[in-house]
Amino acid sequence: MKNKLIHVWENIPITRKLFLEIAVTAVVLFSSNLFIYAQINQMVERMNSVYMSNVNLNELSDSLSNVQNYMYRYLQVKDSESLTNYYRAEQDLRMLLEGLNVSVTDNQIQILEKNIRNMSDSYLAITDETVQAKRGQNVEKYKVSYESALKLYRFIGNDVSVLNSLQFKNNSASYQTLQAALQYLEVISSIILVIVMITSITVMMMITKDMVTPLINLAHTAKLVGEGNFNVKVPSVQAGDELGIVTGTFNQMVESLDEYVQKIKESAEKEQEMKERELLMENHLKEAQLKYLQSQINPHFLFNSLNAGVQLAMMEDAEKTSVFMEKMADFFRYNVKKGSEDATILEEVETVENYIYILNVRFAGDIQYSSSINEGALNITIPSMTLQPLVENAVTHGIRNIEWPGKIHLSVEDREDEIEIRIEDNGKGIDEETLERIRAGRQNGDKKESTGIGIYNVISRLRLYYNYDDIFHIFSEGEDKGTTIVLRIPKRGGVSYVSDIGGG
Repeated sequence: MKNKLIHVWENIPITRKLFLEIAVTAVVLFSSNLFIYAQINQMVERMNSVYMSNVNLNELSDSLSNVQNYMYRYLQVKDSESLTNYYRAEQDLRMLLEGLNVSVTDNQIQILEKNIRNMSDSYLAITDETVQAKRGQNVEKYKVSYESALKLYRFIGNDVSVLNSLQFKNNSASYQTLQAALQYLEVISSIILVIVMITSITVMMMITKDMVTPLINLAHTAKLVGEGNFNVKVPSVQAGDELGIVTGTFNQMVESLDEYVQKIKESAEKEQEMKERELLMENHLKEAQLKYLQSQINPHFLFNSLNAGVQLAMMEDAEKTSVFMEKMADFFRYNVKKGSEDATILEEVETVENYIYILNVRFAGDIQYSSSINEGALNITIPSMTLQPLVENAVTHGIRNIEWPGKIHLSVEDREDEIEIRIEDNGKGIDEETLERIRAGRQNGDKKESTGIGIYNVISRLRLYYNYDDIFHIFSEGEDKGTTIVLRIPKRGGVSYVSDIGGG
């Protein structure tokens, strides 16, 4: 019979063996803990109720003080809020008084409770009389009643303190007794729990020994195989469970593992080499693209603006010409200095303002420019020459040659995790086909009439710099309804390719 049971146990699946062992152990431990918890919980509940009488007396004392304070406040200010609070406190005190003793007894504590209740009833009657006298504006009566209530209030407070002290002494003795009993119960519970745990662990170790030994052998052999020794095998297991199947399969696997590992190593080396080459080529390609795009700023604006400056010097005073040339110098100094660096949004905004000033000198103030800038975003860095090409695009393809006053508005908002930049104009607008082409970053074949290489340059540089496609948005409701460009700049650094441009 014993051999039959052993045979049955060996052929039970491991999951079921583990479940049986854990289930039996858990039931024993749970039953022990439940018994201990029930005993300790009963003791704790008894300890918690020991000082309840003191808690009730404290509540009674607080409620008595509230009645006195609210009555006094009402006598002082005679407002409805104080009167309402007084009646509420009076109701609370009456409810607490219901718990005090009213019967005749020779117990000192119960005698004090009866005295407190009787005096409190008298006190509440006097306070009501005082409040009513105040409401009836009977000054002499409410003063006399208030003095009587104050004396009775002090007597009650003194009796409450005495009663609280007596109950505290009695409760302290009871609490110490219960505390000693609780400590004894904790010791007994700990001993029981230790005995149950030791017994359960011993039984589990005896039951799982036969199941764990093959796993230990398998782990030891697997470690040797992991170290490169493929000449070892796991001792055979006669059981018909998963361990017997695993050990047999493992021994078969070890025979061909050496050759397989060698193939994996060769494949991994080749794959790593290909990834390194691909990454290097991608970096070179991005760097070349950025250098190409950064170099495409239109030079014709410089010559046209300088010609306008010369003409202005001939027609106007030197002061205006000086301001104009200063703005020109700032604008082109920024282009030269920042062509290969990042820039703050503050620098970009100042460049836009210089650019608008120059245009207004050239074209007699045709452009109405406004801006709303969140100062918290001014120190955020972005690729240089980002905003000016977009404003230039709005001027050239939006408001130039329109029959109404041209307006451009620049706004910078600091969002939760991004900076939103908007450039809005009230110009010619853009049809849907052209909008889709701009969003896709495709240039028009006719560069003279296209939306400009500038806007394509900005889109491409931003997407390469931040490695993020959803950064540029353009909207227009149609012909003569203006255009809005929105940039959503992430509050994180881009890939610093731009800083390397210009070196060759």
